[in-house]
Formats: sequence, structure tokens, C-alpha cells
Amino acid sequence: MTLDVASAILKRRATKNFDAGHRMPAGDLDAILGLARRMPTAFNIQNWRFVAVSDPKLRQDIRKVAWDQPQVTDASVLLVLCADIKAWEKYPARYWENADSSVRDFMVGAIDQYYRGREDVQRDEGMRSCGMAAGAIMLLAESMGYATCPMDGFDFAAVGKLIKLPADHEIVMFVAVGKPASEPYPTGGILPADEIIFENTFGA
Repeated sequence: MTLDVASAILKRRATKNFDAGHRMPAGDLDAILGLARRMPTAFNIQNWRFVAVSDPKLRQDIRKVAWDQPQVTDASVLLVLCADIKAWEKYPARYWENADSSVRDFMVGAIDQYYRGREDVQRDEGMRSCGMAAGAIMLLAESMGYATCPMDGFDFAAVGKLIKLPADHEIVMFVAVGKPASEPYPTGGILPADEIIFENTFGA
């Protein structure tokens, strides 16, 4: 039974212990990533790239440079979320192929004007896009009965070599997805709303 969005948000916890024997049906992974691809990106440049690592040897190698975290090998799938930093300049007309030609021409020009020569903006855009996709992946997985663990805690350069990361891409994070082997720890605590939510400004 699938969960609604609010229930998935409230139920989701970062899971450290996965059932290493569980095999995720390909259709489930396709559904999760297919929907994650519908998350928004600026100018529709779709600059996230998802590497689904299933090869046992490769996952063992990644675990060696990821603080020996068991989620890397024990989850049903290890997703490496990467940002294509130069997606903005790779045939940008295709991002607007279904639009009227005048709209497409305008957007292609706007993309170039916004990103060209602004390497920090290009990188930041990739981080934002992958962050939104990671949130979607975790909630979709939760709604389908899977557990997840968002992860850093690894040698980014070493993992990049292992997955043959292109030079114009950056790794953003991992998301491990699978069936939990034990109940996750309860939440460590939720800060009060007045420490987090502000109206208009941070102060008078």
C-alpha cells in the first residue's frame, strides 16, 4: 500500500541497517527514478544524473572509501546523485523542444545569458537540482515500502574515479534504498517552529 506525501514525510527516517538479501524489482527502481526526473530544475535543464550502483564488487570498492558504512553494500540499490555542471550548454534547445519556436529561442538565449561565465552559479544549480531530486527519491521510496539513507561521509574524488565520473560532473550525495533490517532510531528531536520559521525578516 502506498503512502500519501504527508505520511511518507512523517514516517521517513534515515536507515542504517538494510536487509542485504533483498532484491528490488527493476520496475520499482524505474518508478522511483522516473518520477524523480519530474522534479523541477531551473530553465528545465534537467541537470541531475543518477548512477544506480548494483555491481557487488563496485559497491565493495565504494564502501572502502565511504568510512566502511554498511548501507553502501547492504541496501538494495546505491544511488549516486551527480550534477552535470555543464548541462546548460549541451544542446539547450532540447530542453524546450515541445515549446513554440519563439519561446524556445527565448529560453535558449536566457539559459546562455544566465550561466555563461558563472561557474559558481552552474555548480550551485546542480546542488539545488540534486537536492530536490533526492527528497523526491526518499519520499517515493518511503511511499512504496522502502527505507532510505541520504549519505555523504565518503571520499568524493575516489568515488568519482570508481564510477568514471565525467570531468564536467560533480557528485552531490548518495541515497541508499532498500528494505530495513531493523527499526531506525527515533528522531533525535525537532526544533520548535519559532526557531525555524520567520515572517518576512529575521528580526525587527
